[in-house]
Amino acid sequence: MNWKIVLLGGLAMYVAQFVVAMAFTGPVIHEGVLEAPYDETTEFWRPELTSEPPDMAALMPMWIASGIIGALVIAGLYSWLRPAFSGSWWQKGIGFGVALTLFVAVYHLSLSGVFNLPGEIWFWWTVDMLIMAVVGSVALAFVAQKVAPES
Repeated sequence: MNWKIVLLGGLAMYVAQFVVAMAFTGPVIHEGVLEAPYDETTEFWRPELTSEPPDMAALMPMWIASGIIGALVIAGLYSWLRPAFSGSWWQKGIGFGVALTLFVAVYHLSLSGVFNLPGEIWFWWTVDMLIMAVVGSVALAFVAQKVAPES
């Protein structure tokens, strides 16, 4: 495992995903397309999210911490798996992001058999994952190529 990739690549991944979430997937998917399904399934969400107005600030510390930890773990996986992907750094990033999305999509399928949420929520969460994983993985791959070039 390359610790430069883990630390610097993981932080790049987190920042890229945070920006995309705040600028695009949050407003378009979670506050847009999924607003009605979320309103119809309030029993599944934290009280902070169902209050009027929602108290996002109360959850932000947990979201930031879990996002950073997740990005560092994923960057560690990328440092191990990078040789398995072919092409330039950006092609490796896209491939890794798609692979992450496939794993999450399968996990969503299994959870949909346990949690009684509408299919459109699972679908849009997977679309959100695809966007976030590809953008974050391309940022990760860019940094990885800079701090630990492949021979």
